[in-house]
Amino acid sequence: MTTTTVPEAPAVGRNDDFRRRLLDGLAASIEERGYRDSTVADIVRYARTSKRTFYSEFATKEDCFAELLTANNDELVETISAAVDPHAPWHEQIRQAVVTYVEHIDERRAITLSWIRELPALGEYARPTLRRGFARLATMIVDLSGNDGFRTAGLPPISHAMAVILVGGLRELTAQTMEDGDPAGDIIEPALAVSLALLGPKPTV
Repeated sequence: MTTTTVPEAPAVGRNDDFRRRLLDGLAASIEERGYRDSTVADIVRYARTSKRTFYSEFATKEDCFAELLTANNDELVETISAAVDPHAPWHEQIRQAVVTYVEHIDERRAITLSWIRELPALGEYARPTLRRGFARLATMIVDLSGNDGFRTAGLPPISHAMAVILVGGLRELTAQTMEDGDPAGDIIEPALAVSLALLGPKPTV
């Protein structure tokens, strides 16, 4: 099975409870006013704690943002991996993965859009978080394509490069759908069509 090295996640702070509350506070603020207009004062208001507590856990708002997005991405990968039956026919697995992805992002529309649009705007600071998020999602797809359901159908694992292309296209489709205010469910059929084409049998020449 093909594997890819994934960058390490940000270190967890000294007080996991306060840190989690601050991450949840930022998530709530993003849902209400967006990341750019969210301030440390907004975060601690939602978290019901103080700026002193915030700065004991995070050096900047950007650090808190990066950790929130990393945690959300990790949860997305874990949720999809748990939802996919590795023994099911390969095309059913793809539908399970796509539907689970859509359900996850639909519950976190503002955070998802912030991950796709606002995180890259932070420039070089954002690069490790972006690379790690892409790597985890791409590796999940590579691993999925190498399980029993795919092997039974005689399908080889997808390459990491192809998985990155799939992740990138799905991210952009997600962003455009959310920016237009369209239902997240509109993503399902086009995402299925592309995923089936990339992971399924290739036409013979």
